[in-house]
Amino acid sequence: MAGGAAPRGAELLAFARFRDSSPQPLAYGYGPRSLRDMREREFGRLAGTVYLDHAGATLFPQSQLTSFTNDLMENVYGNPHSQNISSKLTHDTVEHVRYRILEHFHTSTEDYSVIFTAGSTAALKLVAEAFPWVSPGPESNGSRFCYLIDSHTSVVGMRKVTTAMNVTSIPVRPEDVRAAETRGTAASDPDCQLPHLFCYPAQSNFSGTRYPLSWIGEVKAGRMCPMSVPGKWFVLLDAASYVSTSPLDLSVHQADFVPLSFYKIFGFPTGLGALLVNNRVAPLLRKTYFGGGTAAAYLAGEDFYIPRQSVAERFEDGTISFLDVIALKHGFDALERLTGGMENIKQHTFTLAQYTYTALCALRYPNGAPVVRIYSDSEFSSPEVQGPVINFNVLDHSGNIIGYSQVDKMASLYNIHVRTGCFCNTGACQKHLGISDEMVRKHLEAGHVCGDDVDLIDGHPTGSVRISFGYMSTLEDAQAFLRFIIAMQLHQCDGQPLPPTTPGEVGAPSESEAQDAVPATVDRCSSSPWEDAPTDSGVSNDLPTTVAAVGLHPPLPMATRTQQIPSEKAAGVLDGGLGPRVITNLYLYPIKSCAAFEVTKWPIGSQGLLYDRSWMVVNHNGVCLSQKQEPRLCLIQPFIDLPQKIMVIKAKGMEPIAVPLEENGERTQICQSKVCADRVNTYNCGEKISSWLSRFFGHPCQLLKQSSNFQRSAKKRVKDQSAGSTATLSLVNEAQYLLINRPSVLELQQQLNASDANGKEELFPMKELISRFRANIITSGTSAFEEETWDEISVGSLRFQNACVYGNILLLEPVALS
Repeated sequence: MAGGAAPRGAELLAFARFRDSSPQPLAYGYGPRSLRDMREREFGRLAGTVYLDHAGATLFPQSQLTSFTNDLMENVYGNPHSQNISSKLTHDTVEHVRYRILEHFHTSTEDYSVIFTAGSTAALKLVAEAFPWVSPGPESNGSRFCYLIDSHTSVVGMRKVTTAMNVTSIPVRPEDVRAAETRGTAASDPDCQLPHLFCYPAQSNFSGTRYPLSWIGEVKAGRMCPMSVPGKWFVLLDAASYVSTSPLDLSVHQADFVPLSFYKIFGFPTGLGALLVNNRVAPLLRKTYFGGGTAAAYLAGEDFYIPRQSVAERFEDGTISFLDVIALKHGFDALERLTGGMENIKQHTFTLAQYTYTALCALRYPNGAPVVRIYSDSEFSSPEVQGPVINFNVLDHSGNIIGYSQVDKMASLYNIHVRTGCFCNTGACQKHLGISDEMVRKHLEAGHVCGDDVDLIDGHPTGSVRISFGYMSTLEDAQAFLRFIIAMQLHQCDGQPLPPTTPGEVGAPSESEAQDAVPATVDRCSSSPWEDAPTDSGVSNDLPTTVAAVGLHPPLPMATRTQQIPSEKAAGVLDGGLGPRVITNLYLYPIKSCAAFEVTKWPIGSQGLLYDRSWMVVNHNGVCLSQKQEPRLCLIQPFIDLPQKIMVIKAKGMEPIAVPLEENGERTQICQSKVCADRVNTYNCGEKISSWLSRFFGHPCQLLKQSSNFQRSAKKRVKDQSAGSTATLSLVNEAQYLLINRPSVLELQQQLNASDANGKEELFPMKELISRFRANIITSGTSAFEEETWDEISVGSLRFQNACVYGNILLLEPVALS
């Protein structure tokens, strides 16, 4: 479009226009309480971040943590099973928290008991193990366990317990339950007391659909049954997702069991949940194991055990996490103080979700095709039927689904946090994405497992993208996300560049990790990919770790062998001679995610280019940092001096510092770290470099190096490679070498520059664009993207096989040295 005008359907829906057109009043914010002030005061850590995974875990406010910390500093809390003063204080405080929980859900100890658990999953497991199931026998067909298809994995997992007791488990569809509600199906023998259990979520964690709370009373009264069998139905309401943003009145909707996870409500503490048990049902629960604190009396030498009378004491085995329980008091206080209560949160979060849903539905490509496909059982008409969750997949202009992993990676560049996959809800995922049972099995055979990034198999999605809002979410969060979708799809579809953004701006892309196609930039005065003249590194070829050396004096010719493709009848060597294919540049990246070090000749070790990605910067918790979390990593410039056996590290405003290339075996303490889900043995490079990095970044950091005697194997094997010959890796992501072809980058550059509406200047200079891919080997081939067909590459006496193509980058593994 001329003049850079937005394509049709790309305009961001104005919030004022949306609110004015709404048939019902919409609430945003918390009245006189300023949402902007709350964000700045309580959630300052969100500056520059768009957090949209509140259904996964919401965030705690600063004042909640401060209040809790002060409480711990001012009081002594002992084990509640003792009788001393500090223990009595703990016991009384915990009991007060139980009252506060029940008050939050509009009930009291007269009707419900609170059993603290390790989370909602542990609460569900407790019900599965303690429910009074009746196995089939001569007098009855036994109990039934029914659960809604749209249920969390932890609910479905209860069937393993029931199966062990020969109790039948039956998944039911929401439409079947609604049909039963309409028919008013009742059991044939209302006097039969055979216990059955029906589980359903108050809110789907997949789509945000809210199921009627009225089902509780209807099922318990026998006016509606999940299936027609004689007996008495009990109801478990999975409220973990629902209560994070909505009030639940248990005085009206008296479910028999209500599992909770408190981090969904408060953000902190994690690892603490509860099972709310209706007192009328509690006497029916059975228990086999007994732990500390649950016995009124028992004998060690005989099978004699008398449980404590209260439900909580009987089922809370061992000492509960009492400090975390005490933290809940501060969570309730903060939530009430900041928002005025759950009803306000419900209205605020729904307004944001409805606005975002409406705006997404309005986005269209120039050909009129929708930009997203939303998976929902409601039209976001009210918070009674829909929670603040939007589940979707992004489409291209032809209606093809773009894999959720790609969307997630793009969102990460904009510092937008979303959730992807199936969200531990296979039933809803299958329903909305049209995945059959057979497809699930085939996907598993293809290597896809829950939680991985395999997003498309044979063009069919294995999962989707989910965003969700919390009580501290703002209109700016929603609009930053919408602008991201518009920028990612509509602008590039229309031939326009992505809108420029400023680092640190909400929704702006941050610099990415080393091998994720985002540049590491360095000053022009240094030896780097940005310099015209590469420097000789002074390699000595008699290093113990050197297997061979590759050099650029002059540029090395390269021979390739291609894979046979349908358009070619003859396979083999495309260019039997040395031909025009040469290596033009060699880069290594000594410190993972930091700047490049350009060389003209360099030794090859057992893990690739010697010292390539051998070091990494970690935070105070020992977690490896990438440019996604710390963009300034790209300003760290390492230089390796092989004769001196040191690495010199430079950064603007800092004095250079030297680090030894190898550890001192006598004084080195080995620690374990994690890189790309792999365990690696590393050692700390010392306090001096830790202090240097901490001063530069403004927060505690350390430099770790992979231990020289640690072997980390590549997950992917190249063709015809035996299991015993798998390549060993440094701290790289997947392969020892990364290669990129200049003609392919040139083709990309031309497309990017052609998309510039003004066309007056080169948007991406060639050197800068090449540096963005952070490859080790830069080649000059004969045509763009020919490397995608290369099967094997020879460089002098070195031979490499192509492990896979990652974007425009080849991942290479050595084959043999001649």
